[in-house]
Amino acid sequence: MIRNSNVLSLRILCIAVLSWLIHHSVYAATQPFPIVASEAESADFAYWPGAEYTKEVPSVKAVLGYHLGERITAPQDVLRYFEALAQTQPERVKLFHYAQSWQGRPLFFVAIGSPENIAKLDTFADNMQRLSDPRITNRNKADQLISSMPASVWLQHSVHGNEISSTDAAMQTAYHLLAAKNDDLVADILANTIVFIDPLQNPDGRARFVNYYYENVGLEHSADRLSVEQNEPWPRGRSNHYLFDMNRDWLAITQPETAGRIAALNQYRPLVVIDLHEMGNDSSYFFVPSAQPINPHMNQAQIANNGIIGKYNAKHFDQFGFEYFTREIFDAFYPGYGDSWPTFYGASAATYEVASTRGERFVDSDGDLNLYRNPIQQHFVASIATLEAVADNREKFLRDYYQYQVDAINAGKKDKQRTVIFSSNDNRAGSHKLATLMAQHGVEVKHTTESFKACGKRYPAGTYVIDSAQPRGRFVKTTFAQQVEMPKPFIEEQERRRARKLDDEIYDVTAWSLPLQYGVGVNYCDDEVKVNQRLVSADDNLAGSVTHEQASVAFIVPWGDAAAGRFLTAALREGIRLKSTDEAFELDGVSYPAGSLIIQIKHNAQPPAELIARVKRIAEQSGAIVTGVDTSWVTQGPNFGSEKVVTLAAPKIAIAWDTPTSSLSAGALRYIIERQFHYPMTAIRAAQLATADLRNYDVIVLPQGHYGNALGKTGAQNLQHWVKQGGVLVTLGNATKFATDPDNELLATLPERAFKTKEGKEKDKEDAESSTKGSHIGDYAAFLSSIENPRDQPDSIAGALASVATDQEHWLSAGVQKHVTALVSGSDIYAPLKLEHGKNVAWFTDPDTLLASGHLWQENRKQLAFKPFVMQQPLGNGMVIAFTQDPTTRAYLDGLNILLLNALFRAPGHASPMP
Repeated sequence: MIRNSNVLSLRILCIAVLSWLIHHSVYAATQPFPIVASEAESADFAYWPGAEYTKEVPSVKAVLGYHLGERITAPQDVLRYFEALAQTQPERVKLFHYAQSWQGRPLFFVAIGSPENIAKLDTFADNMQRLSDPRITNRNKADQLISSMPASVWLQHSVHGNEISSTDAAMQTAYHLLAAKNDDLVADILANTIVFIDPLQNPDGRARFVNYYYENVGLEHSADRLSVEQNEPWPRGRSNHYLFDMNRDWLAITQPETAGRIAALNQYRPLVVIDLHEMGNDSSYFFVPSAQPINPHMNQAQIANNGIIGKYNAKHFDQFGFEYFTREIFDAFYPGYGDSWPTFYGASAATYEVASTRGERFVDSDGDLNLYRNPIQQHFVASIATLEAVADNREKFLRDYYQYQVDAINAGKKDKQRTVIFSSNDNRAGSHKLATLMAQHGVEVKHTTESFKACGKRYPAGTYVIDSAQPRGRFVKTTFAQQVEMPKPFIEEQERRRARKLDDEIYDVTAWSLPLQYGVGVNYCDDEVKVNQRLVSADDNLAGSVTHEQASVAFIVPWGDAAAGRFLTAALREGIRLKSTDEAFELDGVSYPAGSLIIQIKHNAQPPAELIARVKRIAEQSGAIVTGVDTSWVTQGPNFGSEKVVTLAAPKIAIAWDTPTSSLSAGALRYIIERQFHYPMTAIRAAQLATADLRNYDVIVLPQGHYGNALGKTGAQNLQHWVKQGGVLVTLGNATKFATDPDNELLATLPERAFKTKEGKEKDKEDAESSTKGSHIGDYAAFLSSIENPRDQPDSIAGALASVATDQEHWLSAGVQKHVTALVSGSDIYAPLKLEHGKNVAWFTDPDTLLASGHLWQENRKQLAFKPFVMQQPLGNGMVIAFTQDPTTRAYLDGLNILLLNALFRAPGHASPMP
């Protein structure tokens, strides 16, 4: 009886406790997880000690139900809070939606300022446009504007979705500016600046992170770096829906989030742009000045202004006792970051980085407990310090901005390569895309309406012309120049470090020449081109057309650009039967390149009128040029019925997904095929490829990744069996190592070790002696040689553009230019494939011409020469196609897209699938 009574009492107690928990804490709908600190502790914490806040402005607690920093705010709640600020403070806050993510989440920013400044927000935007063009605003008019208008700062947060603290810091910054009472600093900021806050640049990535984090919280939040909360699964929250690192998307503008943001910045032209990030958990805080190298097309005033901002930050960080560092890691060389792109319309821009907690709490390597509110506070303080710097130096920042435009125009006028010229007759779709992309950036691009002569060369009507004597002239120079040099002292230091066997300090790619990457040939002229021309708009469509719509035999689409690629994928999806020729041919006096598409009218099931209507519609939508013919009599090259003309069917394409695939590589490939060429792919978890029945797929792509453990011998055998049955296996970048593993028997070549003039002897692995033979080391060079690993890989390359030659007689290079440009990174170099096994379809050129742009170590340049970029090896009824470097990087290597399309869509036509 006593025992039963105790059990009953215990049950009653448990029920009571559970009821209390449900009502008050862990399981309550409004607060489903435990918070780091008690409510009292959170309420007492002051992000800005001594500040008093009015209750007229809603706090995070009032709107969302928790104190700032107690939880990681979800994307929809970030919007709720800023909407509340805009609704309650309409005279000081304006909210603007500027884009929508792939998953349908809104992207927005707010403008905060004094009632007077916000009331004149449209006027401010107009005045910034006037200051942006000295051709219409002379110095006197500019001085009048500068004397009366506010400065502006754009604070953008969390472009990487798992860099979480800056978004919550954005809410604190907005709240402080609107709610702080009797604060002279805030009053000065609002009187002298308009503050733009973009609180969440990547809502899809943040949603992925927040959902994962709270799905894995236990009884309490773990601060352990090994805990599940601190270790996200693939693909992590850093990237957006298509797994893009959007901080690298500012050149190609492939993602809707980036496009919307650039349009907003082009409208308001903020003088200072700060991109707030997170870095490693054990770091402190980074702000400007930036590390070397600095892009040479930045000017000294911008660099100096960043120095001013850095000093204001240091002042406040010293007052708070926050540690920080400058000039060590994050450089200002690559122009495609969120903190560098604004530089080239004249802003002073910078990255701020704070040590991340990657959750609500984290114990760092010193044993200190960092709560989520710590990085929030540091980002908030840095934001206020930046705003103070600009408010105190309002006129200087405005004058420097105007002078930037003046200097850009004058520099363009003096430039020996003043005018960029590229013809729409060469790579028609690529030229159009490059022209409209530059217009989207805010560059003035002209499309000529008549033929003209410039610098001794004649150009046809429809040629694109960019005069660098314009406000965006420096952006033109840094994106169109074949080479942007890093400072000589910086390169000398990197060579010194390499000689000491230390890592180099190059942070990102060293080359980004858009004409090279897009496969567009450009010419330069030192004169202004005067010819009838119209201004290109970012929204201009590439006009497709059908010549001789009432053709009786066939329609032909010349192969070789993205428009033809879009036509192919659309036609395949609509069930149109078509062929593709492996060699060039001539018909009715017209030459057609290898790969050209042939739609034979009587070979299609649709009635001719319906087929013609479809072909016309697809041509208009894709921008392709289609020619109708009344004969199949070919005067040169293969006839339509030749074995050199293959039938193309709509391939079923699978892509490896999940660990160990590189999410960036997988996302870029999927984006290119699905969004640029509108063709669906099936994503399959990589581990499933080891045992799955793959007969349903014609093509399987392994994006970059290390597949050895995930697939193993079983996976290699499964893929090998599938290839032999007629499948096409495509590997990208370092995924090629899996194919070249001798145990996997997929590709008969190997990656090379670093070339050394004298190969060292490897220590016998079976040697169990406790000592080694003696030696004499005569000098430092001999010492370095003695410690080298004889099996070293070639030194890693940060990223350079390299020239690639293509085998113009191989069907895989049909429609591809004789020379293309590839991005080379990492240390992988492969031995050429022997003729007995397959073909080297594309290879890097000789050492003297190999480097197209950027920086390559001399050893790499010599060893990379004449090594394969693309290999094709038949295997049974199928084949393996290997790209030794990734052609999809950042989706900005458009000049390689035809080669990629050939591998995915033309290769199945050259396989012989088993019935």
